[in-house]
Amino acid sequence: MIRVLIADDSRVMRQIVIRTLRQAGYDWDVREASDGQEALEAVRADEPDVVLSDWNMPNLTGIDLLRRLRAEGFSTPFGFVTSEGSDEMRTLADEAGALFLIAKPFTADTFRDAIDPVLA
Repeated sequence: MIRVLIADDSRVMRQIVIRTLRQAGYDWDVREASDGQEALEAVRADEPDVVLSDWNMPNLTGIDLLRRLRAEGFSTPFGFVTSEGSDEMRTLADEAGALFLIAKPFTADTFRDAIDPVLA
């Protein structure tokens, strides 16, 4: 079973992401982090198979989380699920090594379209 870490400072958003993953057919083992720093510590303690992260979070943003993980040698597959997806954000995400960026509004189909090509 794939182990996913969902990092978002909104508990409601984490629950929406979990529900959408299940609707998309991903029966993954889910852990949660309420900000980027907590996510960084969670990966250091027990590296998941994939990280799904918000972009804007307190303490450590999603892009800074990704950069820190790569700087520390973690190659954990990493995707963003966030409220906005500008071209600049997508470029930064690509350059930092993100597999995808899913912007709201999203559906189970959106998740499958982004996740299946890289993780299935």
